[in-house]
Amino acid sequence: MPQPLHYLKETPSQTAGPYVHIGLAPAAAGFDIYRRELGTQIAADDTPGPRVRITGRVIDGMGAPVKDALIEIWQADANGIYPHPGDPRHADAAPGFRGFARVIPDFDSGEFTIDTIKPGPVPMTGGAVAAPHLNLWLVARGINLGLSTRLYFGDENNAADPVLNLIEQADRRQTLIAERTADGLYRFDIRLQGDNETVFLDV
Repeated sequence: MPQPLHYLKETPSQTAGPYVHIGLAPAAAGFDIYRRELGTQIAADDTPGPRVRITGRVIDGMGAPVKDALIEIWQADANGIYPHPGDPRHADAAPGFRGFARVIPDFDSGEFTIDTIKPGPVPMTGGAVAAPHLNLWLVARGINLGLSTRLYFGDENNAADPVLNLIEQADRRQTLIAERTADGLYRFDIRLQGDNETVFLDV
C-alpha cells in the first residue's frame, strides 16, 4: 500500500560549528579557491549613493568578542530599491549594486567592517515607509539558528519605521541604531546576551 508523502518536514537544526567560514567564506579561512568570492562587495565602486563604513563587534554574554561569526547583509540601494524580483522596482536598481554581502570579523580583534552605500527609505505595503536600514543575519559557533536583526542609522528619521515601532519597549529600539561617529562612519555592536542585548527579529 502506498505511503503518504510528507513534504517540508522540519529537520533537526545544527550549530554553525567551527567550519562555517570554509563553506560560506573560504577566503577568510585561508582557501583561495574562487576567482571572486560570493558576497565580497555590496556595491561597485561607481554605484551612486553616499558611501558609508560601519564598524563593530559581535559580543557574547560575558562581554567578549565572537571572533568566528559570519554576518550576511541585505539592503536596498540609495533610492530604496532592492535588486531582487520581490521588489516591483528591481529593474531600476542602481547599476553595479548587488545589495548582498558577507563580512567576517577580524580573527584577532573581533572587529568587523561593512563598506557600502547608505540605503534610501523603502516603500512598504499600505503606504508605510521603512527608514534606511540594513538587514543582518548572523551565524557563529554555538548558535543553533541564524539570528536576524536590523541596523538603522542614528542620523536618520527613524520615528515612523514600522519595524522599530513593533518593539514595545521603546528603550530597546536603541539596540538597532548605529551611532554616527564621523562623516560617513558609524559604530554598531551586536550583543548576543546580557545588558543591552540586541533585539533579534523572528522572520
